[in-house]
Parts: sequence; structure tokens; C-alpha cells
Amino acid sequence: MSENLKTIRELADELGVSKTAINKKVSDSERKQWFSKNGNRFLVNENGQKAIRTMFLSGIDNHKSKTENTYQQPESKTENFENANLKHSDINYLNDIIKYQNAQIEDLKETKSQHFKQLNQMQNLLDQQQRLALQDKKLLEEYKSEIKELKSLNIPKQGSEKDDSIPKENSTENRVKEPQNKKWWHFGRRM
Repeated sequence: MSENLKTIRELADELGVSKTAINKKVSDSERKQWFSKNGNRFLVNENGQKAIRTMFLSGIDNHKSKTENTYQQPESKTENFENANLKHSDINYLNDIIKYQNAQIEDLKETKSQHFKQLNQMQNLLDQQQRLALQDKKLLEEYKSEIKELKSLNIPKQGSEKDDSIPKENSTENRVKEPQNKKWWHFGRRM
């Protein structure tokens, strides 16, 4: 590589500007001509470095000349009129920016209020869900207690059946002795 390549960061540090400023100044077609990628870095060739330097140096020179013009008295009425037009256009531009930012602020306020409404709705739904879960738990406990009561009522009946179970055992023995020839397909027939 005979060319003296520099990264955008190195060039930006050399010129005293940010990488973003360099990226904003360089157009896409110029980027294709001057930049090459090496790994994760963009390298600028010598032609690109010279062009970018002139862009920023001419920008600094223009800035100095504008500040010098503001301190000098206008030489003619047309120059005074041009300065007034520039100031008026700058004021209009700043007013447009202020209007846009105010619109953004209003939009953000509106979205903030919508988020608070949604948050309140979600809290209400969560409260409802918790109340319903508590009610379900209480009902479940009531049903369990009712089932226990019914089981406790059935226990004495089972105890009385145990007393009667002795004769029933005898009757079941009698049934076993008698062969039963009843199959499901014989139910409709008479024997």
C-alpha cells in the first residue's frame, strides 16, 4: 500500500472535528471514491483526506468572514439589505425549529398521558384479577368444607351398612352357588 491511509477517527482528531461531522460533509459518491473498508474501520485515501481538509478549512474561513462582516459597517445600502435578509431568514428558520419542537413536546405530552391511562387500566385489571382469585379461593374452601361435611354425614350410614353387611354376605354366597347364565345378548329373550 503506497498510499497514506488514515481512519476517519484519525482524520477527525487531526482536524479537530467529530467523525459524524466528516460523515455529514462527505456525499455517498465521494465516500465510494475515497473510503475503503479494512475490518471494522473505514480508511480514507490521500485524495479524500485533501478534499475533506479543504471542506473543513473553507468552512472555517467562511465562518471567520461572516463574523468579520458583522463587525464592519456596511459599505452600501444593498449590503445592509442583504444582511437584514440573512438575519430575517435565520430568524424564520429558528422560528420554524421552535414550532417543530413545540409540536414534538405536545405529542410527547399526549403520549405520556395515554401511557398513564393505560397504566391505570392495567392496575385496575390487576386489582380485579386479584379480587376474583381471592373469591375463587374462598369458594374453593367453602366447597371443600361442604364436601367434608357430606363425607362426615355419609360415614354413619356406612357404619350402619356394616352391621347389615353380614346378612348380605350370606345372600351373596347364595347367589354365587346359583349359576347365572345371563349374558348381555340374552336379555331380550325369554328362557
